Amino acid sequence: MGDKDKEWESHLRSLSSAARDSADPAADPSLLNSVKSLYELCKSDKSDELVARVYPLLNKIFHRCVASISQTQASSGLLLLAILQFFLDFGDIVLLDAEASLRTFFRSCLSREFADPVVAEASLAFLSSNKTKLLKAFPTLFPQFFPLMLKLIAWNGEKLKNSFLSIFSGFISPGSFIPLFPALVDLPILVVALEKVERSSGSLVGSSIASIQKSAAPEMLLALMDEAYTGSMIGDGGADSESEDSAPMAAADPIFLDLLKDENEGLAERHWTSPAMASALQAVISTPLSNRLKEALKIAPQLLDSYFKLAVYDANDSLICALIPLIMARYSTLFPDKMFCYEVQKRLLEFMLSAFHRSPHFIALLKKPIVDRLGEAYDNPGKTELGLQLCWAIGEYGGGGESHKDAARELFESLELLLYENLSASRLGLGEAAHGSGSSSFRKSSQSRLLCFVVTAIAKLATYHRELLPRARVSLAKVARSRLSDARVWKRAQDYLGLMNEPAICLSVLGPSTSGKLTQHPGTINWNEGHKKMIAHIPFYILGGQEGPPPHDFSILDILPTE
Repeated sequence: MGDKDKEWESHLRSLSSAARDSADPAADPSLLNSVKSLYELCKSDKSDELVARVYPLLNKIFHRCVASISQTQASSGLLLLAILQFFLDFGDIVLLDAEASLRTFFRSCLSREFADPVVAEASLAFLSSNKTKLLKAFPTLFPQFFPLMLKLIAWNGEKLKNSFLSIFSGFISPGSFIPLFPALVDLPILVVALEKVERSSGSLVGSSIASIQKSAAPEMLLALMDEAYTGSMIGDGGADSESEDSAPMAAADPIFLDLLKDENEGLAERHWTSPAMASALQAVISTPLSNRLKEALKIAPQLLDSYFKLAVYDANDSLICALIPLIMARYSTLFPDKMFCYEVQKRLLEFMLSAFHRSPHFIALLKKPIVDRLGEAYDNPGKTELGLQLCWAIGEYGGGGESHKDAARELFESLELLLYENLSASRLGLGEAAHGSGSSSFRKSSQSRLLCFVVTAIAKLATYHRELLPRARVSLAKVARSRLSDARVWKRAQDYLGLMNEPAICLSVLGPSTSGKLTQHPGTINWNEGHKKMIAHIPFYILGGQEGPPPHDFSILDILPTE
């Protein structure tokens, strides 16, 4: 018998002994080496007979190992991954569908050992090397377990970032596209939740958070019923709410349980109305941030970059249109870290505005959430900035386009209301407890900026939909006569009123960048239509500041041909 045959028989005896033994297979450190060696021998020899002899033993070991996970302290992740690799590569030979085994691994093993850095790194390496095969054979696997995958990167940090990004595209599917967005935005809060579990329950390695979730179901159901019928808030712990770290996870923080789930249930996130969430975040930011949380604050914006890039190429218009209201809702509800908020909000705005640029009709379809956000523009600086950008988008894209006149009228009325409210009283920042001259100056500056955006949006929207011009003139005239302390506002209104007396110039400056099939660049005039649209002097007065002969050699008739 050759050395290769002796090695084969030795490893096969090791597997056979482990399959018969009642002890936990993961407790034998030599078993992993035997599994890997037999896998390599089967792969190099390409013998179906050898595969058929090995498979029954590995199948027994796999199920015995899974059954003993909850009763042993030994890590079984690496052993199960080695067996899964065998199942994937030789499943066709033994007529095995590996999907059930993969799901069992995620639910029974990885849900308990995601905090083990060795198992986490090996799991991502396994998924990355088999990504193409897994996505082709089991297309729903990655999207279903993306919450569990996020735990890997949340707990183990930047050292696994590249491996995680290599499989990230597999998480995108029609069923996971919307739920994935809040999960990425809330990655730092996931770290807070995991650290909270660790403080209250001990090490996360070997413990099942899923069992905590299941035990909390009755309490959460009663809390939901109480909120629905009595109006009381979920998680209101009364006098005991301050002692959060010592309270059971299930009773104190129901909102955290949604973050800690292992599988995608296709449900949108809960609103940030839980007192437990507010107090937990306040406790976190009032103390030095952990290194793990600092890494999550850096990783989350990078994951959003990948998410939005994939959304542009892979997601259809229906999914993107459904995502935008969620983006608007989450814009001002982020983990309270200044740099994190800046990085995330910048990406949210860029994606939202690029979506409006690519599909202007989204503005008409989403007029209700847009109007709601404009009504919240006073609450805090984040909502004010979002309101500014929405005002710009409404004006820039004509409220959705020429075919959406009803939506444009409703958006125009919302802009009017926003304008009149700001003119009648300085309501900006009433939602904040702002005191002192510095806060007052900031509110006035924000209000002036908001008014400039609203005035411009009204002028642009009326230029696009000319039936709104009379109402726009009334609105702008009120601003021009108001003589606000910030002259930029009423002077801008005066400028727009003057432009409206010159329709061709107004259309060129304030009109849409596209009109039907023709491209109209803002700031230019279509001279071929001048004899039909202009009702005042040719705008050579813009050259009035220049001296000497005119810098042209053409006549008026060359510019404005007559019929």
